[in-house]
Amino acid sequence: MAEHAPRREQPRLRPAPLLFEPAEAASDPEHFFDLESIEDPRALLERATELTLAFRAAADRATEFQAVAAAQLADPRRFDRLTPADIAERAEWTEDYAKKMVEFGRDLMRDGEGGGSGHADPV
Repeated sequence: MAEHAPRREQPRLRPAPLLFEPAEAASDPEHFFDLESIEDPRALLERATELTLAFRAAADRATEFQAVAAAQLADPRRFDRLTPADIAERAEWTEDYAKKMVEFGRDLMRDGEGGGSGHADPV
C-alpha cells in the first residue's frame, strides 16, 4: 500500500459537501457524483475541483485518526499494546511507516491536550 503523509503546516481545508450517492447510481461505474451529467466545462472543473479538495481533506483527516489510533495501540501503558510491526501488519504499512505514524499520533494527541493547533507530519 502506498504511504501517504499529511501536508506540513497547511490550514485544514473545509471540504465541499459531498452529495449522497444513491445505491443505484453508485453501482453504475460511469456515474461519479453526477459529474458525467455536467456539460459546461467551467462548471465541471469547479465541481470536480470541489470534490478533489473534499476527498483530499477527508484523506488527511482519516490519516490523522489512523495516527492517533496507532499511537494509542502502541502506548506502553496498555497491557495489550501492539508493536510497530503488529500495527504495520494491521494497517498494511511498512514497519518504519508505522513507527512514524505512532510518533505523529503522539504529537497530535499532545497538541490536542495542550490546545495547540500545530500540524505535525509523520515523514
